Amino acid sequence: MKSRCFRVVAPLLAVSLLAACDGQGSGADPTPTTTRTTTQAPDVQEHEAGPESPITYGLQAPPGATQLGPLIRFRSSRLIAAYLPELKAAQAQKDAEDRAKAKEDASEETPPTPTTPAPDTRPSDDSFKLLEDPPRPDSTISLMRIDGSPTEVVRRMLAQIDALVPDAGVVTDDLSAYCSALERRITSCRMSVDGTAAGDRDLRVVLTVDPGKIANRTSGPSDLTRPVMMLSVSYIGEPRQGQLTGDSNSLEDVESVDSPEKSGYIWPKMDEDAPPTSKLLNGWTAPTSATILLSGYRPSFVVITAKHAVDADVAAEQYALTNSPTGRISKDVVEDLNQVSTTYSSRTRNGGTARATYVLSARANYTVLFYDPPAAK
Repeated sequence: MKSRCFRVVAPLLAVSLLAACDGQGSGADPTPTTTRTTTQAPDVQEHEAGPESPITYGLQAPPGATQLGPLIRFRSSRLIAAYLPELKAAQAQKDAEDRAKAKEDASEETPPTPTTPAPDTRPSDDSFKLLEDPPRPDSTISLMRIDGSPTEVVRRMLAQIDALVPDAGVVTDDLSAYCSALERRITSCRMSVDGTAAGDRDLRVVLTVDPGKIANRTSGPSDLTRPVMMLSVSYIGEPRQGQLTGDSNSLEDVESVDSPEKSGYIWPKMDEDAPPTSKLLNGWTAPTSATILLSGYRPSFVVITAKHAVDADVAAEQYALTNSPTGRISKDVVEDLNQVSTTYSSRTRNGGTARATYVLSARANYTVLFYDPPAAK
């Protein structure tokens, strides 16, 4: 069933994206008289993936959009819970075998061979490696910068979502269905729909667009004064059932977006990017050793890359730890699609969620951070 938001919304990301509506910039002047010089952003071309880059279930980055960094793929809490009993049983079996082997070695009085430990910067093994068939991630996030016409790019993305879940009733020709505006100037967009894709796969798709802060005409760090778009796709059916078939690699009957757009909304022009030293994500600031590739205010996220894998991993773990009042965090490691993703998450003092995914890939070392405020009561 389709969910429409006419106010600004920040999705709640625990393991999958959920959302609640909130207001942004109400009462703010959409047309400030001051003009600023655009901040010079770092060269991030080597971390870009252009149009038609695959995302999931046949969805692609639409023409006019550029994906920054990797796809973020992770296991939902529902999927982890479904397979946790098997993992505990496998771990108990392994522990029993290890004890038996240690007892056998002791009885043979074979002294252990001394070894010199070497530093290891590789990520941990897949959290479900003990299982013969570890569960595949059921949630995917793509983070994109809109370089072309924002209206056309958003409509192209909506058209793909409509083709993916045709029963969800996605509106493709009227941005007012999903975007809030102040004096016709868009302040944010959010669409969340549940629908059934090919193969009877029940999905939740969330699309958000953040044009920047209208009050001071400032985009997030490294956004090149352009709107940023987040696409989240999650399998919401029975967790084990979702593991039986793979994702589709193509979409059929994607609607053309040549028809006029009905809302007449305007995308505000930003004058500059916020500096990389800005406080983001509930007060977090990027370490000097990292480069910000993309960022957003609503929802709050940052994509960074680091030269050394250990720096990217530490940034992810420390972000979750510093946001946990108890020092307790969860961790899940996924080996998938020629990359290893380690996701740390914690509940903040005010009931929000801090989540960070460290991605080790052949291209680079990445850390993607998210912050979701507590759900509105």
